[in-house]
Amino acid sequence: MIALLLAGAFSLGFTLFMTPLFIRLFNRLEWGQFIRDDGPQSHHTKRGTPTMGGIVVILGAVLGYFVGHLLSGERVTLSALLVLFLMVGLGLVGFLDDFTKTRKQRSLGLGGWAKIAGQVVVASIFAVLALSFPNADGQTPASTMISAVRDIEWLDFAIFGSVAAVILFAIWVNLIVVSTSNAVNVADGLDGLATGASILSIAAYIFIAFWQFNQSCFNGPDPSVAARCYEVRDSLDLAIVAASIAASLIGFLWWNTSPAHIFMGDTGSLALGGAIAALAILTRTELLLILIGGLFLIVTGSVIVQRVYFKLTGGKRIFLMSPLHHHFELKGWAEVTVVVRFWLIGGLFVAVGVGLFYLEWVSQ
Repeated sequence: MIALLLAGAFSLGFTLFMTPLFIRLFNRLEWGQFIRDDGPQSHHTKRGTPTMGGIVVILGAVLGYFVGHLLSGERVTLSALLVLFLMVGLGLVGFLDDFTKTRKQRSLGLGGWAKIAGQVVVASIFAVLALSFPNADGQTPASTMISAVRDIEWLDFAIFGSVAAVILFAIWVNLIVVSTSNAVNVADGLDGLATGASILSIAAYIFIAFWQFNQSCFNGPDPSVAARCYEVRDSLDLAIVAASIAASLIGFLWWNTSPAHIFMGDTGSLALGGAIAALAILTRTELLLILIGGLFLIVTGSVIVQRVYFKLTGGKRIFLMSPLHHHFELKGWAEVTVVVRFWLIGGLFVAVGVGLFYLEWVSQ
């Protein structure tokens, strides 16, 4: 518990007090945001605002995690390192995209397939490592079962054989990682929107992982609740790394709210999507991600619906503009109003997701 508090406190302090230094550095490097010409006209005033602020968030989370362990003497675990690996790996993919935009001064960075290829490479390495290095109890960080609030035993890729299980699991992980990271990226269109929504989603995993630690099958649970225990490896450390990321985002949000002094860019949005996906996979709550990341699902769904409807009707639109938050901007809503209301929607989804997780435990 001490490690969790120390990690969170350091991450919060780092991003809160160091972000202004990074803003000045990025201004000097001319890492300014390029704004689409076809977007809301109010966004053109944001042109040149420093971007790639995800670097600050990633540094704060990683340093916070390790400082918390160093000061508390807690052991670093593979599960938490995997979360950081996926976050940093996808952050690197996003950085390449952002750097291309700033260097070429255009709103498009890496090509769509190039970005997905980078995500697939990182996600595939994560998938293989997550099924490797069993501990003394024979547990690997992830399992080959599809999970909801815990592993679903009859949805196990292992029934197809060990090699096929790894391949199918890797495909499943890629689906989750690519979808989640791109969903957060799509939601990152207004000052503070993706940052605040990500705080809510990642905070959910602090509670989930900590509850799993208290009810762990490996901590000698009370016989009266042993049948409901969780076979999740390194659950306390997953709570610690989630706290580091969430706290890092809170400090960053101070500078990212409207009017934003810095954007996190694809560096941050892809990294956060990776962190959320990793936490869902390693806490064995993969399908629950549909609720915990419900806001991201809605925003991304609006883009898909818009494009399909546009093609089927020969150019007609459902929304004034997609993603959905831009539709409400064009209807006259203030940017801050859209952001806060979307945060409320995201919070409701998170509350339902965490509620269902706890309800499953008490109902057994």
